[in-house]
Amino acid sequence: MTTPLGRRTRVLAATTATAGLVFLTACTSSDDGGSGSKTAAGGVELAKAGQLTTCTHLPYPPFQSEIDGKVQGFDVAIIDLVADDLGVKQEILDTLFENFKTGAFLNSGECDLAAAGMTITDERKKNVDFSDPYFNATQAVLVAKGSGVGSLADVKSKNVKLGAQAQTTGEDYVKGQGLDPVSFESSDAVLNGLRTGQVKAVVIDYPVVQGWLKDKANADAFEVAEQIDTGEEYGFTVKKGNTKLREAVNKALADAKADGTYKAIYEKWIGPYDESAASPAAS
Repeated sequence: MTTPLGRRTRVLAATTATAGLVFLTACTSSDDGGSGSKTAAGGVELAKAGQLTTCTHLPYPPFQSEIDGKVQGFDVAIIDLVADDLGVKQEILDTLFENFKTGAFLNSGECDLAAAGMTITDERKKNVDFSDPYFNATQAVLVAKGSGVGSLADVKSKNVKLGAQAQTTGEDYVKGQGLDPVSFESSDAVLNGLRTGQVKAVVIDYPVVQGWLKDKANADAFEVAEQIDTGEEYGFTVKKGNTKLREAVNKALADAKADGTYKAIYEKWIGPYDESAASPAAS
């Protein structure tokens, strides 16, 4: 992608229990985000006073997307819990997904953490520190009904034109299977590519497909041909060495799973609670 990172960013105030979302002007690293101390509860140092700044890549429903003028979703709700524990509000910076693999905005101080339905991998661990896993994710092969494609093997044997989101583990997986997918920038673009016939099948995270198929028009026209268990787990990321914030995220996850909050968030954004999808927080 040729768009400079700094030019495709915007700050979005995440919806919380007490405040709605508002769009703010594009911000730079020189913005102080408010006055006062940058040290939050528990001694956690924040990039900007009074806020927990989250990097994400929109849209990626059901984890984060704009709904009725507000950034909402599974990841947003979980990180709101972290922000509440720290005594601050969450704000969201929309940027390129490729940035999360390098940790660039964490290192520059643009963001405190990243939440983007991101799979934990050894390669990414070289650049960022991950929280405990918070979600087990599988990949899905999505096709039009009546396509005659029942699996990824069919995609390969029948030379079906395949799409995937760029810079994701789904794209990496199908490339590892000897396929050459058409790359799309976002999950919405992938699904739109299938809807408009640019591609005849897509491989994308199953939770995204679950949310998309809640729309009756989509469910009437498309179906999951195969679910692929790639052993993926999602994690939130912080700058390497930011132990206090990582521990704060882990504590919020553990508390949410213990008191039922995680289950409620899951049922709101994903669907019927699947305990196997909720990786237990490490002790």
